[in-house]
Amino acid sequence: MGRAEEIARVEERSPEAEPERRISELCILLERYLEPPQVELVRQAYRFSADAHAGQRRLSGEAYITHPIAVARILAEMRLDAESIVAALLHDVIEDTPTAKEGVAERFGQDVAELVDGVSKLTAIDFKSKAEAQAENFRKMVLAMAQDIRVILIKLADRLHNMRTIWVMPPAKRRRIARETMEIYAPIAQRLGINAVRTELEDLGFAALYPLRYRVLKEKLARQRGRHGVILDTVCDQVRRRLEEAGITAEVVGREKHLWSIYRKMEEKKVNFRDVFDVYGFRVVVESLDTCYRVLGVLHNLYKPRPGRMKDYIAIPKANGYQSIHTTLVGPQRIRLEAQIRTREMHAVAESGIAAHWFYKDRREAGNKAQARAREWLQDLMEMQHSAGTSQEFIEHVKIDLLPDEIYIFTPRGDILELPANATPVDFAYAVHSDIGNSCIAARVDHRLTPLRTPLQTGQMVEVITAPVARPNPVWLDFVVTAKARTAIRHALKRLKDEEAVDLGRRLVERAMAALSLDLESVPRERVDAVLEEFGAAALDDLFKEVGLGRRVPWLVAQRFGGLDPGAVKPGGETGETAEAAPAPSLTIRGGEGAVVAFGRCCRPIPGDPIVGFVSTGRGVVIHHRDCKNVASFRKQADKWVDVEWEPGVEGEFVTVIAVDVVNQRGALATLAAAISSCGSNIENVAIDERDGMVTTVRFTLTVRDRRHLADVMRALRATDPVQRITRKRDG
Repeated sequence: MGRAEEIARVEERSPEAEPERRISELCILLERYLEPPQVELVRQAYRFSADAHAGQRRLSGEAYITHPIAVARILAEMRLDAESIVAALLHDVIEDTPTAKEGVAERFGQDVAELVDGVSKLTAIDFKSKAEAQAENFRKMVLAMAQDIRVILIKLADRLHNMRTIWVMPPAKRRRIARETMEIYAPIAQRLGINAVRTELEDLGFAALYPLRYRVLKEKLARQRGRHGVILDTVCDQVRRRLEEAGITAEVVGREKHLWSIYRKMEEKKVNFRDVFDVYGFRVVVESLDTCYRVLGVLHNLYKPRPGRMKDYIAIPKANGYQSIHTTLVGPQRIRLEAQIRTREMHAVAESGIAAHWFYKDRREAGNKAQARAREWLQDLMEMQHSAGTSQEFIEHVKIDLLPDEIYIFTPRGDILELPANATPVDFAYAVHSDIGNSCIAARVDHRLTPLRTPLQTGQMVEVITAPVARPNPVWLDFVVTAKARTAIRHALKRLKDEEAVDLGRRLVERAMAALSLDLESVPRERVDAVLEEFGAAALDDLFKEVGLGRRVPWLVAQRFGGLDPGAVKPGGETGETAEAAPAPSLTIRGGEGAVVAFGRCCRPIPGDPIVGFVSTGRGVVIHHRDCKNVASFRKQADKWVDVEWEPGVEGEFVTVIAVDVVNQRGALATLAAAISSCGSNIENVAIDERDGMVTTVRFTLTVRDRRHLADVMRALRATDPVQRITRKRDG
């Protein structure tokens, strides 16, 4: 070998020459499906990115440009288009180099620039925490995904290569990235149907999060593979022969569960590795849909099927477009085997998901179906992000939405909706439409009225009963499981609270202005604008909302509308230099449903009781009984007191507490409960305090309509034999 050739070979193996070798291999791969001008554009993108990242290195010591090349290689294996490959090579130049988005657009086009920007993190903003930064970056990515689905494909490829090289990271950062991958990126890959990426992300995340468990499980699987691998080969041969005898042309391939799937099953079922029976299986790929069902019959004749373990995802596809027939068989030596039966088009979608649109150009229909389902999911994400209060709240909703287990529910018209496991009729209502959920009052499941918190089962038919005046119940948040329902309920409750806060604030300000002989309608527009500017409010409703929520004092707002200095007129009619004001009219309390009118738990007032109101920051007006002991401690804050009275004919149920002294005897509690129920009152809680051997004090927390209703309940209790004394408890 000559000296020149030896030097050339050394240079080829040197780190500096490594990027050139990798881009050459990438271009060879791209030449199989891209046109020469497109491959040349990829080479130009490589040179542009290499110049931008010049001098930068990864923690492993490699030149930084090797990472974008690896990301592009993953996308090339999916056969993505030239723009996606170019964007992959440039995906870090905006974030990590001085290169601007405009520079990328000028050189490679606006579409590529938008893809690169969609993948780039928000680095210019100073976030309070890692969690906030993660959440806001994810929100940005979702917005970009809605514009171009290729953004998430580039991001998944980026995350996959980072996970392949994660071992150079410090342990704490390694665990954080792995957890994020397992909670967000692997489920997204599953939701989009990109199974090959999803399984690798899960196994890499498993290895990084639980390295010891991963190693032990991997060794156990390797030992078992030696024994069962031969049996699986035998099974595949038997299946091929039987299909040939039936005149069916098919591809039969053995497969085994990936490690994370095995580990998760062990966790869920609380079993050891030796008790996980369906580790091995095989896949049958055929040409037509009808043949899938013929293959199912052949397999069930060859091996005994396990009852209840056949799932037809062809008739009812998964949310990500996945279609296949699954059946569990008992094979030789009683080994349980999962068989998957699908067509080639179904197999393309199962492995590549939305990427099948690019990978299988001669089978566009399969890829387009997966893309359509992905876009439906993205539309749901967009609705959620509009309603979510913060980025962190949004990302928590997305995590819930990405739960893999699903059930299939029928609408009355025979349509099928997919919902997460344990979904309720309320989740179903919001899945149909947000307006249906907001106005839901009851549901029929298989034609029977069913409580709204009841978990649904696959195959049930649900009919939602609505009412125009209905509104979401905060209790629903305790049992709904879908992110869409949770977000919509919170958004609706916030909107209702805001509307009621505006109404209450207006009434408080008008009441305070009446005490000053002023009328809001007569205040000049210039004065209104000046007051709004003074309080930093964009509109009157915003100012009234602040008052209704207790963040602004109504007396002070009223004085400013009247052009008076703060403190010129004090609550209660005390004045400075002005004449004595007329007494303020009372604020009427309509009932217990108001989001910004609360009732003191210390005294639990009910209609008919003498009451006073206190403006509390964030809670609106808190109503107390006039004799409540806490009233005295608030006397000095006169500017926050509100004269209130019950609205005539107020409706609703109000909570109160009574203490009943009873003689100890068999069946006494049942007698008391029956007496309370006979009066139409509901018992919310019972507490028993045994004073001595003869007498027991029972404290009932009841709901009543008013004082008269409470008197009826107490009268009915006094008429029973065990009762000695009854008192209404006002702990204040």
